[in-house]
Amino acid sequence: MVSPGAISEASDGATRLDNPTPGLVLLVDDERLLLRSLRRILEGAGHEIRTAESPQAAEAALADPSLDVVLLDLFLGDASGFELLERWKRERPEVEVIVMTGHASIESAVRCIRRGAFDYLAKPFDDVHRVRTTVGKAIERRRLVCRNRQLEEELRARSSAPDLVGSSPKMRVLARTIQSLRHNESHVLIQGESGTGKELVARALHAASPRASGELIPVDCGALPETIIESELFGHEKGAFTGAVGAAPGLFRMADRGTLFLDEVGEIPPHVQAKLLRALQHKEVRPVGAASTVPVDLRVISATHRDLAEMIADGRFRPDLFYRLNVVRIEIPSLRERREDIPLLVHHFLEKHGSRASVNGIEEEALALLVAREWPGNVRELENAVESALALAPGPKLRAADLRKAYSAPAPVGSPQLAGIPLSLDAYERSALERALQESGGDANAAARSLGIGRSTFYRKLAKCDSRRRGGRARSIR
Repeated sequence: MVSPGAISEASDGATRLDNPTPGLVLLVDDERLLLRSLRRILEGAGHEIRTAESPQAAEAALADPSLDVVLLDLFLGDASGFELLERWKRERPEVEVIVMTGHASIESAVRCIRRGAFDYLAKPFDDVHRVRTTVGKAIERRRLVCRNRQLEEELRARSSAPDLVGSSPKMRVLARTIQSLRHNESHVLIQGESGTGKELVARALHAASPRASGELIPVDCGALPETIIESELFGHEKGAFTGAVGAAPGLFRMADRGTLFLDEVGEIPPHVQAKLLRALQHKEVRPVGAASTVPVDLRVISATHRDLAEMIADGRFRPDLFYRLNVVRIEIPSLRERREDIPLLVHHFLEKHGSRASVNGIEEEALALLVAREWPGNVRELENAVESALALAPGPKLRAADLRKAYSAPAPVGSPQLAGIPLSLDAYERSALERALQESGGDANAAARSLGIGRSTFYRKLAKCDSRRRGGRARSIR
């Protein structure tokens, strides 16, 4: 029981913590007088109080995520306070439990502390100050543990997440969007021009998500030939088709409990789009040649530089698949929309690649030259320019001459390089394809990357252009 002096002291508020930390406190005891007295003592310190006279009555309050501290009577009718303490600490380890008892002993105190109790108070409570101080310290510890856990999660996310370099307003909005999705597992569609860093954003989303402990499996949909894209995504059984000498799980199952990143999702053929939609709707896949489905648990982040709305209007992309993928949409700004980030990006690339060339800086004229360019290839093109110039730089600082020597800008419209090309989109596309192939030394993969398309898409476009130029006879492409 609470002593008369303690109640009087609590009533006039003579004894208070100097700086009480308000919190939500649950009082569990089958003595109503004690509950009323404790409520007056702790409400005087600014705490929000809830009471329960039985374990069953306490369940609702225990489910409240904002609950900080429980004061639990060790002998609660037929219930065992030791068992309740152990169960509640197992279910809500972050909530501090203070045990109260009118039958105090060293043995029971040790048992309570070993089961996770924060402290042990003997009734009656002659010292109101100790009651308030103990509850205040328990709340402080609860807040400290939660804060430490939050900081650890943030550090873990920062250490595993790739750097999104930039301080422009649009990049700050992008960073805030990624941060706001850290507890979200909805599918995300990333829209942006080629070279803006869509995969980097996808990796940042994954690293900040609840699925960060799982795998992020990236796949370039434009680089997968149409004949094998279904088996690559969903897997296949042994003997399902010619050359299937063994079974394969597929990328969906490889990303189970993690994230699947579908880059250039607009390149997926229509017949595979239907199966992709079903996999997302039912959370299961049917491997090629299999008679039954396999459950999968994953998040899908997709990306494209194409206008999917235009593709839907043309019948090249399923609207129901678009709605399934486009739960959350993220727009990545082009480099020309955040030109103020170019100096930061340049210094980032100097740190990344400069050690190989013993270059530790850049001259102002060279930096001004980089800031003035349009960068149609965005961040990827900028990084390539810096890396190429570093390979030729003779001194400790990157110069404008090094950039001009290493990197030739695309000729402006009306230049001699374009003067002979007829006014035709097909002709311009063929010129771009052939120039990319020429500048890459015949490497189709490099040519496709420079244009921001997949290898199979590059081949299809080149074959289509040759077919038109030769009157329908496409040349053989190796």
